[in-house]
Amino acid sequence: MTDQYGKLKNDMTLFEVMYTARAMRWLKPDPVPDAMIERILEAGIQAPNAGNRQNWLFMVVRDAGQRSRLGEIYRRVSLWVLQRYQHAGRPADQSAEEYQRMMQGGMHLYEHMRDAPVLLIPCLRITACELPDEIPVEIQKAMRDAAPWTAGASIYPAVQNIILACRALGLGTVLTTNHTIAEQEIKQVLNLPPEYRTFALMPIGFPERNFGPVKRRALSEVAMLDRYGTSF
Repeated sequence: MTDQYGKLKNDMTLFEVMYTARAMRWLKPDPVPDAMIERILEAGIQAPNAGNRQNWLFMVVRDAGQRSRLGEIYRRVSLWVLQRYQHAGRPADQSAEEYQRMMQGGMHLYEHMRDAPVLLIPCLRITACELPDEIPVEIQKAMRDAAPWTAGASIYPAVQNIILACRALGLGTVLTTNHTIAEQEIKQVLNLPPEYRTFALMPIGFPERNFGPVKRRALSEVAMLDRYGTSF
């Protein structure tokens, strides 16, 4: 049995969704119904965020002209990112075939970002960190220095919810941040107020390729128990 969109089986578990939510860079140009985008966004705003202030903003771009402008900026800056990946070379845990496939996927996205029927740009309103005098000066500095990292905690959980909601509904997406190299250009296209910062660019559409399991390093290589050096 499926839901109203005919995509999600009732017996599909959360873990199945997580384990098969591949990064989808090949997307069909077919339009995505408004009801599906609304459902995805509703899933996004269920995420935790600092102080429940909900300073997020989700820019949904459907207009072909806007998608073209954003896509051209993304293509241009991604060519620099490509050079970074090429310079770094193939990861040790990837075969040559897997590496080539990954690189081809990235380059395809560079050239076809504008073709995705929906571009979603999750943003966050960044405000000055007002701290009381009771907090020691050195602690205030440490808190302000940490702000670029702590800010992400109020938007990236929503991004992950969106990724999982897309997978559950049979839609493909991928999280990319290449566009932030040209943040001011992106903000001009979107007419974003100065206090907002973009944190992701997510093309959304029906996938041309299949969902399926992802390949990851062994847990024993990436998880430690109690202190570094002791595998979980």
